[in-house]
Amino acid sequence: MTQSFKKLVLMSALLAALVVSLGAYTRLSNAGLGCPDWPGCYGFLTVPNEAHELVSAQQQFPGSEVHQEKAWIEMIHRYFAGSLGLVVAAIFFVALRQPNYGASVRGLSTLLVVLIVFQALLGMWTVTMNLQPLIVMGHLLGGFTILSLLTLLWLRASQSATVVIPHVTGLKVMTLAVLTVLVLQIALGGWLAANYAAPHCRGLPLCENGELFSLSSLFQLPHSSASYEFGVLPFETRLSIHLVHRIWAMVTLIAILALCWRLYVRIPDTRVRPVILLPAILVLCQVLLGGAIVHWQFPLLLTLFHNVMAALLLLSMVRVCYLLFYQSRG
Repeated sequence: MTQSFKKLVLMSALLAALVVSLGAYTRLSNAGLGCPDWPGCYGFLTVPNEAHELVSAQQQFPGSEVHQEKAWIEMIHRYFAGSLGLVVAAIFFVALRQPNYGASVRGLSTLLVVLIVFQALLGMWTVTMNLQPLIVMGHLLGGFTILSLLTLLWLRASQSATVVIPHVTGLKVMTLAVLTVLVLQIALGGWLAANYAAPHCRGLPLCENGELFSLSSLFQLPHSSASYEFGVLPFETRLSIHLVHRIWAMVTLIAILALCWRLYVRIPDTRVRPVILLPAILVLCQVLLGGAIVHWQFPLLLTLFHNVMAALLLLSMVRVCYLLFYQSRG
């Protein structure tokens, strides 16, 4: 593969990481409805600022008030997301015109285009359905999926040296199982954020009102509402969502540490030891960061970093999967 294609894929992966971070900041700063329409903002391609633009916005959306800061946060996220879509489209056309790149690269490029289109629809529905939690969570998972696939595509394009790993089948199964545990934890975090459940569980290691925990309430979906901003589920349900997220975080911690230990013991190649140890380091930092967020009462920047760390942890696990499924020979 050409160096220009590799650079294009790397740029797209970095851009996807930025888009995921901007999406988290948009959600955490309560700017998801900063623009009540899509893809523009109050009928404009930028945030209305002039007097005649504000009058037009008020006429088109009489029930909304233009909040400049929130609207710009939302539009900046959309600008970068749109740019990512164009870059992914460029990757697709380049891969399509180069049959020597291999079926896996062309397949990943095609899948990314499909996901980008679906992600754009989820972005539209997030606004038009007024932050419906299932849509918001799906939008978050879609961003993480696109970032993971772009990272995998970059790893495939880089074509690193192979590693000898004896009896790798059991390790592959265990790695996929641990990856599934991590994805479930990220989904729980997305469900927690979509229902604004973070402040409903205070205290460490359990909630101060832990006696309100109800397993049955976890299956309660939000009722129909004109707007889901700031959440509509009962306090008990949101507390339960948060507490389950914490409990599953411990499951994720143990699973990743066990996997990294087994890989460290089974793979003697010192070249890949940093790849093996990175998920263990990141998951420990993520758990400590979660505790710090609760202790300091959910500061925005620290919570944003928690989202970014989740993405980094997922990418580190994608790198481990690539090591076992694509690099290993033995």
